[in-house]
Amino acid sequence: MAPSGSRNVDCWRVLYWIPVLFISLIVAWSYYAYVVQLCIDTIENMGEKIVYLLVYHVLFIMFVWSYWQTIFTKPMNPLKEFHLSHSDKELLEREDRRESQQEILRRIAKDLPIYTRTMSGAIRYCDHCLLLKPDRCHHCSACDMCILKMDHHCPWVNNCVGFANYKFFMLFLAYSLLYCLFVTATDLQYFIQFWTNGLPDTQAKFQIMFLFFAASMFSVSLAFLFAYHCWLVCKNRSTLEAFRAPTFQHGPDKDGFSLGTSKNFRQVFGNEKKCWLLPVFSSLGDGCSYPTCLVNADPEQPSSPSGRNPSIKSAGESHQFPPKPLRESQSRLLNNGQSEGNEDRDKRGTSNPALTIEKET
Repeated sequence: MAPSGSRNVDCWRVLYWIPVLFISLIVAWSYYAYVVQLCIDTIENMGEKIVYLLVYHVLFIMFVWSYWQTIFTKPMNPLKEFHLSHSDKELLEREDRRESQQEILRRIAKDLPIYTRTMSGAIRYCDHCLLLKPDRCHHCSACDMCILKMDHHCPWVNNCVGFANYKFFMLFLAYSLLYCLFVTATDLQYFIQFWTNGLPDTQAKFQIMFLFFAASMFSVSLAFLFAYHCWLVCKNRSTLEAFRAPTFQHGPDKDGFSLGTSKNFRQVFGNEKKCWLLPVFSSLGDGCSYPTCLVNADPEQPSSPSGRNPSIKSAGESHQFPPKPLRESQSRLLNNGQSEGNEDRDKRGTSNPALTIEKET
């Protein structure tokens, strides 16, 4: 017999699907109201009916496809290099002093591409998953795991939005907005006719009127949410990073991962333009490491030949993480559009050589 605690957890996990079920029912009803009640039963012009049905089904398929991908794409686990070995776990557990634990973590992290810290300057470590957190990785209590480039946990998809499905989430917002706008625009004239009694009272009257209200209200909320996430993509920030800037060795830097609008966009959507509008994975990188744009703490300090400032070190830390060979996707991300990075640096009011593009895996 399963323990009661396990049954309670299973019950809660079932409840998490209620928002997804609600959205699914709304979408299913909207399909019936638009296709059957509006297009088939109300619209009399055959040409108009065919065009509306064709465009509607294209948007509907893309909307459902991207929503499905956002829901069922499992978050990716950090690479095994970030997990502590059995001996390191035992060594960490035997140490009671926080300073000693940090020394152990710094020793383990010195060969890993980790550049972010906690607000206090300590190595970011997850006690639940027993791993060193990669840059932009956070532990989700709802998913009970560390999520690469975590943006937020979305109850409407019952999943964490992060590196693995952020592109799908963006397309879901885009296609759901287009879907609602299209339904609102094409339903408007028939809504007015029903409202002014220009058409006879039929079974479709309530369906068409409520469809207009629902689609227009969802359009407003989705427009604001989509615009906000477009801004985040252009700035190369997650929702968590927008509220609290990531902390590097030199301190917090809200633009630490920004490489310019074009490269920021390609980091999420990839280099293949034919895949940009399709809910297929095409994001660059492995989710564990990211090119960073670091600003030196001391403007007078010239950057080192490797492009890093040797004076930037966290408290009590004398080492620097060695550069590693770039993966092909990150190499393209850094090399293409180099001029955009120069333009961004000019806009940010700095021309000193301390502003460099950091290369890492």
